[in-house]
Amino acid sequence: MITFSDVHKSFGANHVLRGVDLHVARGTSMVIIGGSGTGKSVTLKCVLGLVTPDRGTITVDGQSGSRDAFLSRFGMLFQGAALFDSLPVWQNVAFRLLRTHTKADARAIALDKLRRVGLKPEVADLYPSDLSGGMQKRVGLARAIAADPEIIFFDEPTTGLDPIMAGVINDLIREIVSEMGATTITITHDMTSVRTIADHVAMLHAGRIQWTGPIDQLDHSGDAHVDQFIHGRATGPIEAVR
Repeated sequence: MITFSDVHKSFGANHVLRGVDLHVARGTSMVIIGGSGTGKSVTLKCVLGLVTPDRGTITVDGQSGSRDAFLSRFGMLFQGAALFDSLPVWQNVAFRLLRTHTKADARAIALDKLRRVGLKPEVADLYPSDLSGGMQKRVGLARAIAADPEIIFFDEPTTGLDPIMAGVINDLIREIVSEMGATTITITHDMTSVRTIADHVAMLHAGRIQWTGPIDQLDHSGDAHVDQFIHGRATGPIEAVR
């Protein structure tokens, strides 16, 4: 569904992506891991057209070029939920739908998606400030799936959540992705998320894909960078920034 071929991106003298090659199969869950500042978010932004690669190509469903024609096929769960403070919950969920559906239909879909992420109908008319961090993340997830997208991106989906709520969000993502048959890319530092969500894992290091493979090979990758990262070791080929 998504293919990166020799993708490069620099910001001035900062060479972030140095030749990313990656294939994400249709209907699978790819999780990209790597240290802070390695270009994980830039990789997602390149697919969405928010950042233009300096070199290389990205194809979505076999097509390359402008991302405009593809945006309706994407859903996104942003880090920190990124809800609109001035809108009630249901309008946050239905934000995209309100352009193409009647208000009544958009609200009905929003209520259904809120139910799917475990939130009761009375939450619909509350505002984001009335919700806990875990509830806000669920609303963000409901918004990401509101239009039944073919492709969903999850940006650090458990950041800021306690371990129990992080587990709830991980399980919800796994269930929903399986139900929808969506193609997903998740970026995360949370190894519990990786092991719950992933079908395949790719490690981004020094602007390139250091290793990629199925989740059941992660602990036996044979790559020293991967081994150091997944076990959180301070010593190894990845230098800790002090």
